[in-house]
Amino acid sequence: MRISAVVPTLGAAEHLPACLQSLAEADEIVIADGGSIASTAAIARQAGVRFVEAPRGRGSQLAAGAAAASGDFLLFVHSDTRLSPGWSAIARRHVARSQRPACFRLRLDDQAWQARVIELAVAFRTRWFGLPYGDQGLLISREHYERSGGFRPLPLMEDVELLQRIGRPVMLDAEALTSAERWRRDGWARRSLRNLACYWLWRLGVSPERIEALYDRPRRVSPSPPGHAFPAE
Repeated sequence: MRISAVVPTLGAAEHLPACLQSLAEADEIVIADGGSIASTAAIARQAGVRFVEAPRGRGSQLAAGAAAASGDFLLFVHSDTRLSPGWSAIARRHVARSQRPACFRLRLDDQAWQARVIELAVAFRTRWFGLPYGDQGLLISREHYERSGGFRPLPLMEDVELLQRIGRPVMLDAEALTSAERWRRDGWARRSLRNLACYWLWRLGVSPERIEALYDRPRRVSPSPPGHAFPAE
């Protein structure tokens, strides 16, 4: 019952060490990089984890990481997310008795009351509608993943698209502590509404490429051009 953690990266050097440390309970860790600077590969070497290069785009990177992994179960985790200690025991108990995919309980790394409201809203949405954030991780058996066709090469909404094919996941009693950087940068309400708009645009058939432009558009706070920010939620 080996668990392989797959982490897509693109300019993730700031958060990656903490993410990898939290995944130490996995049997294998695979970083699927979409063209970062050399520091990401150096972090992977120092941590002793597998590093594979993939076409840029979260869907393509996740698919490449899954193909390189050897575990019976695949755990997809974003690079700015840290799983709480003991997550592995909880995950292994789940897969021993159920074939359903699973995710973790979202927690944002911010003390603002707005963060608690978002966490409650995400927990409600996950339990009742089966729509977790990608930041909550996704645990799925390799057999189920491959039978469903795996991740499609999409730049965004790859997690929503996969969930439509694999079914509603179980939310495990362990936390996925995720960076609230985008909410702080764009505004709590603005970012949440933007995420919701992206989901409904997807449901209406808008292309992931057009949705990505909306998703990653920063709030205009200065005339300086923004740096690239890899989608995190």
